[in-house]
Amino acid sequence: MTEDLSPAERYEAARKRAVEQATALASFREMYDFGLDPFQIESCQALEAGKGVLVAAPTGSGKTIVGEFAVHLALSQGKKCFYTTPIKALSNQKYADLARRYGSDKVGLLTGDNSVNADAPVVVMTTEVLRNMLYAGSRSLLGLGYVVMDEVHYLSDRFRGAVWEEVIIHLPESVTLVSLSATVSNAEEFGDWLDTVRGDTAVIVSEHRPVPLFQHVLAGRRMYDLFEEESSAKKREVNPDLTRMARMEASRPVHGRDRRRGRHMREADRERERRQRSRIWTPGRPEVIERLDAEGLLPAITFIFSRAGCESAVQQCLYAGLRLNDEAGRRRVREIVEERTAAIPDEDLHVLGYFEWLEALERGIAAHHAGMLPTFKEVVEELFLHGLVKAVFATETLALGINMPARSVVLEKLVKWNGEQHADITPGEYTQLTGRAGRRGIDVEGHAVVLWQRGMNPEELAGLAGTRTYPLRSSFRPSYNMAVNLVQQFGRHRSRELLETSFAQFQADRAVVGISRQVQRNEEGLAGYKASMTCHLGDFDEYAQLRRALKDRETELAKQGAVQRRSAASAALEKLKPGDVIHVPTGKFAGLALVLDPGLSGGRSNGHRGFEHADGPRPLVLTAERQVKRLAAMDFPVPVEALDRMRIPKSFNPRSPQSRRDLASALRTKAGHIRPEKHRRGRSAAVDDREIARLRAAIKAHPCHGCDEREDHARWGERYTRLLRDTKQLERRIEGRTNTIARTFDRIVKLLGELDYLRGDEVTEHGKRLARLYGELDLLASECLRERVWEGLSPAELAACVSALVYEARAADDAIAPKLPSGQAKVALGEMVRIWGRLDGLEEDFRINQAEGVGQREPDLGFAWAAYMWASDKGLDEVLREAEMPAGDFVRWCKQVIDVLGQIAAAAPAEGSTVAKNARKAVDALRRGVVAYSSVG
Repeated sequence: MTEDLSPAERYEAARKRAVEQATALASFREMYDFGLDPFQIESCQALEAGKGVLVAAPTGSGKTIVGEFAVHLALSQGKKCFYTTPIKALSNQKYADLARRYGSDKVGLLTGDNSVNADAPVVVMTTEVLRNMLYAGSRSLLGLGYVVMDEVHYLSDRFRGAVWEEVIIHLPESVTLVSLSATVSNAEEFGDWLDTVRGDTAVIVSEHRPVPLFQHVLAGRRMYDLFEEESSAKKREVNPDLTRMARMEASRPVHGRDRRRGRHMREADRERERRQRSRIWTPGRPEVIERLDAEGLLPAITFIFSRAGCESAVQQCLYAGLRLNDEAGRRRVREIVEERTAAIPDEDLHVLGYFEWLEALERGIAAHHAGMLPTFKEVVEELFLHGLVKAVFATETLALGINMPARSVVLEKLVKWNGEQHADITPGEYTQLTGRAGRRGIDVEGHAVVLWQRGMNPEELAGLAGTRTYPLRSSFRPSYNMAVNLVQQFGRHRSRELLETSFAQFQADRAVVGISRQVQRNEEGLAGYKASMTCHLGDFDEYAQLRRALKDRETELAKQGAVQRRSAASAALEKLKPGDVIHVPTGKFAGLALVLDPGLSGGRSNGHRGFEHADGPRPLVLTAERQVKRLAAMDFPVPVEALDRMRIPKSFNPRSPQSRRDLASALRTKAGHIRPEKHRRGRSAAVDDREIARLRAAIKAHPCHGCDEREDHARWGERYTRLLRDTKQLERRIEGRTNTIARTFDRIVKLLGELDYLRGDEVTEHGKRLARLYGELDLLASECLRERVWEGLSPAELAACVSALVYEARAADDAIAPKLPSGQAKVALGEMVRIWGRLDGLEEDFRINQAEGVGQREPDLGFAWAAYMWASDKGLDEVLREAEMPAGDFVRWCKQVIDVLGQIAAAAPAEGSTVAKNARKAVDALRRGVVAYSSVG
């Protein structure tokens, strides 16, 4: 109470209030109808004090308030603020939020697709746009005071993460950086690096969720809490009911296996166990939604790690008759949908599945994934925020920053396909997904629900749910475009120094300290092992070296034999012809098969894009099980020969299930009498090898060979050898981690010098062209311009060729070469693959390793036909049918082709070339229909 204070204390309190009210934070807080959390206040105060900030806090905790305060500061100080996001959808969303708050005259948008009020004092943009502005020395950077990097943990992204580090390193020192991150376990390490490269940076970490999150497991008709009530020690124990269920499910029924236990088990006990078992089942998707609705836990997002699974879930709910909206809600849904899709031609609506999609929306149900038309995804997001869609089935891409908080989040499984294999989701992924549960200002609590699956381990689930953090790891690697831009701005020496300040190098140097300690411990162990292997009869180290030499020689001969067998197998493959019936000796497709194409066409490629693989033939076969597959050398460890021949009908279409079924049936009938002979291995080369004979004689003649403790000494010797090998590997890692980024940059610079893109610190005309080309295949694009590969192509043909620079197939190799445009486009695509092969060889010569994220991947021709058709004004129905691709994927790839075509138009020669003009025409030809009216890329 102020009346209890002394006059001096009242004066001091009044003075503090006056000081606080004079701050920008005070006026900023008045703009919100809720109070700020302590971490938000601390972050804003640090910003107003002139510090950069790194804010690491859970999803939904309100980190963006700090970014908005940076906008507020910039406007109050007469400076500019750039607000960067990782994806265009999030940029569009943030632009709308800031325009509502500050007025559309003060806020702009730059995403590559859209340019709105680009000279405004506040501009929302994707991080790539800012990176390109920095390299181009854009005048828009003048007066820039603040940069907000939302979702900065994206710098871990394998493909795009480098962009974040480029921006952080190259921003002018006068710019204050606001970094907003999900909760990461090494926030302090990242903050230390920011402090090093950007100056005084405050690290504010909050693990508090404003809306508490409760974890559940849904099994049968019952929803179990994952954790028991917290004890006084604050340690959360797993619900014992779940543990008992897991044990019970793992145990087999009594019948036969444990007869004695069965005899003595009381009937009442058996009945209780039967009842318990009947409760353990995984409810269907409609049942889950009905259960959540009954519990008052909608709206909910169910994460399904499959696009097809999301669409199937919606259909299952429709067939089950689920209706989550009343009549007024249904009418409002239809009004919003019709308004937002008015620009889509009627003939396209049928192709896009509009009416089925609308029916689900009217019922309050929707899917959300990258294969959907962007406009459809935006409508789902808008309806969800308005409470008109209450059940969304989504892939994990929804968790990446889109503002779609729910009351509940459901995880069907804890395993997902990571592009190579089915793998358990990580604690970080679990945290990111479940972080959507609990709407701030609406819900008092959020709920994460995991569906019971056979074999579930409640303890492992508790480990996922209890680990709220994950480490931030740099994915930064120099690229060709980055190299020429850096040299052009700073020269080679200064560029090298800049790269050594990257977070990647910062982490590598820190790791060296731990590795060095391990080397010291290993050296102490080596001394102990050496003492234990000492022999009184002679030099046991010398004896051990003879034994190792013998083992190495035997291994070497075994490898030579394997190489000879592979060579013989490859030679046999080259003799195959279409129509040959063969026996595949091993691998996933072992058994009888019919050769459709021996895989001997010219060119260097990966074997499934219509060109021969560098490692030898890769025959395309039809198996007896009706599968059409492109086989590899590993499927033929021994030579193969034709066992019989069959005629392949001219009408055979490998894409037609009926064609495959008929021909496979004929194969099985034809080959019924064939019995493939087993391959007999030849005499081992080791039997006649003189070096092996010499080593064996030397071992027998050595004094230590007669030692009674020989094998005991040998075991210590083996341990010594293994530890010595491990130690040398650690030493090589130390050597390899020091200046790794700079060394990679040096190799890239040498290759660019070889190709005349750089001459010392001079960037040639070729280099200046490369500086305008951003993307994975920047050097390939530049070489295609240099060799005039695209001259004389029509706009549609150019679009087809450029698609190979951006497209990457989602699924594994389907073994069927893609359809390509004929004529000049096909020739140009072949030339692009040839140039890639030359660059690939150069990268190998200069030790530029694609496995480390550096270098040019092979161009993928899988979208060329679709791009060609769309740019040739074909209808959406025909293009999607030919492309066998969802509308959302089609739109996204078209927009990426448009982006690169724009770069090519800017980089191509203005005179004496048709490429720049036709690139602009190709952009216009592609930007129509669904591509034009989809605002999100």
